[in-house]
Amino acid sequence: MKQVRNNIDIKKFLPHRQPMLMVNNIAYIDADSVTAEFNISPDCVFVKNNVLSETGLIENAAQACSAIVGQSYFEVDDLEGEGNNIIGYISAIKKVVISDLPKVNETLITKAKLISRYDTDTMSICTIQGSTFRNDDLIVDCTLNFLIHEL
Repeated sequence: MKQVRNNIDIKKFLPHRQPMLMVNNIAYIDADSVTAEFNISPDCVFVKNNVLSETGLIENAAQACSAIVGQSYFEVDDLEGEGNNIIGYISAIKKVVISDLPKVNETLITKAKLISRYDTDTMSICTIQGSTFRNDDLIVDCTLNFLIHEL
């Protein structure tokens, strides 16, 4: 089991870069859960009229969620994300409920839990439940399937 890690610079582990990077920081991660932070900037590709779109909310949740399984492709002491090259895909959106759209300069907290996982030598298929909060208000509830594999 992977150890608990706090305040991880997600840019070192996700293949995404600006303008597609939708997570700023991993505040907490263990083998089955993650808490991620995202500050909505005015130059975010998914912002229109100072509001983050539904697509942006789903991408934020997906990037946070995929970190749970994605971390297993790196060694525990690899704090720079140099030990592997992986990519992940949303293979299915099982459920998404969006109750509100956040605005520029607001901070989102996305919490996710691993529901199921199947691994082969080079890939993982998983289902993850995610919840995104603005302040203490739940604004996104989703269940996503992913395919994550080494390049």
